Amino acid sequence: MSDLELVLRAPRAVIGAGETGACIGVRNGRIATVAPLSARLDGARIVELAADEVLLPGLVDSHVHVNEPGRTEWEGFASATRAAAAGGVTTILDMPLNSIPPTVDVAALETKKKAADGKCHIDVGFWGGAVPGNLSDLHALHEAGVFGFKCFLLDSGVEEFPPLSAAELEEHLRELAGFDGLMIVHAEDPVVIEQAPEPHGGRYADFLRSRPRTAEDRAIATVVEATRRTGARTHVLHLSSSDGVPLLRDARGEGLPITVETCPHYLTFDAEDVVDGATAFKCCPPIREAANRELLWQALTEGVIDCVVSDHSPCTAELKRPDVGDFGLAWGGISSLQLGLTAVWTEARARGYALSDVVRWMCEQPARVAGLRTKGRLAVGADADFCVFAPDESFVVDPAQLQHRNPVTPYAGRRLDGVVRSTWLRGAAIDIDAEPRGRFLTRGGA
Repeated sequence: MSDLELVLRAPRAVIGAGETGACIGVRNGRIATVAPLSARLDGARIVELAADEVLLPGLVDSHVHVNEPGRTEWEGFASATRAAAAGGVTTILDMPLNSIPPTVDVAALETKKKAADGKCHIDVGFWGGAVPGNLSDLHALHEAGVFGFKCFLLDSGVEEFPPLSAAELEEHLRELAGFDGLMIVHAEDPVVIEQAPEPHGGRYADFLRSRPRTAEDRAIATVVEATRRTGARTHVLHLSSSDGVPLLRDARGEGLPITVETCPHYLTFDAEDVVDGATAFKCCPPIREAANRELLWQALTEGVIDCVVSDHSPCTAELKRPDVGDFGLAWGGISSLQLGLTAVWTEARARGYALSDVVRWMCEQPARVAGLRTKGRLAVGADADFCVFAPDESFVVDPAQLQHRNPVTPYAGRRLDGVVRSTWLRGAAIDIDAEPRGRFLTRGGA
């Protein structure tokens, strides 16, 4: 008799760089066997996937603002992890802001873990923060298991998380280089933003002018130079400007330890189609023009951009200022945690990409960048985290059906391809109405 607790028999599964029929055997919450479908593995429980379903690894979203504690009315661990599970995501990494306190020392990390305890339907890890004055806290946070450190190079939008100057960035990077820490950077240049027109009113074109591409490009140059001078590992967050791609390509070619992400909204929307007053589309850096979007897709193809993650940055509906439709007053952030897979697949298949490409961008590479060794792959030894996906089924986004706390999203009314039929965490299907089973993850292990 087989000692496998669970066997998934999938006529279609994304394994490695391609799609094939497979049997996946699970033991003790880990993948114990990967065999051809013809092997017909046996186990205590057998799950046969339908012909229109594809077995994917559980998605890894390394850029999520959960906001609890302190701004739990914006989002919280219970609602965020329900949304993640509904979207095929089995692992998130929480950003150090906009919670209060921000995760800039070990005491704040423990406060956040206490707030999250018992609420997580999926596995959750944490980023630390790098801010002026916390240089001496970085190593202790690293030892406490954070996956790296986030900094801003300009005003973050919340006063409790101030930005680093270029000199402070380099100082923090030298500290991180001493213990191989990772710095993840919101790269927009403050001087360029200060010199740009003030955002105000309902015209999206005016808002776009307030966050020019040159702000990203100049900040990326700052990050590249600081990486070159210190040798520390860096990661450029939510790239929206395609003008930054050549600089990043050259830095990678030079062998600098820089990785890059972009987000579903930059790959889906374009500035030309954002109607005036539609503040649900406001994010920083902003959604840019269609030609820019296509160059981001090209950078993904080349591997200059490593991964696609949500930058789920929710707020209450009121903070989006639908009453006045003013881009200058509205909070900047897009809620898409539940919709990332379907949004990216919709756009990817229209451009001739395969599901294996999406898995690379949204499962394998986010796990690799963060150092999550047992996540993001259908491979022996990996956690038995799965997404059962129907790629040919479509649906229209109804915000009322989303699981995140506030039903605001620019995807409202949009038809997307692909439906998540079920999401599995360590060998068991997730029931978002049942007791949460998620664990806290630390750098190097659970």
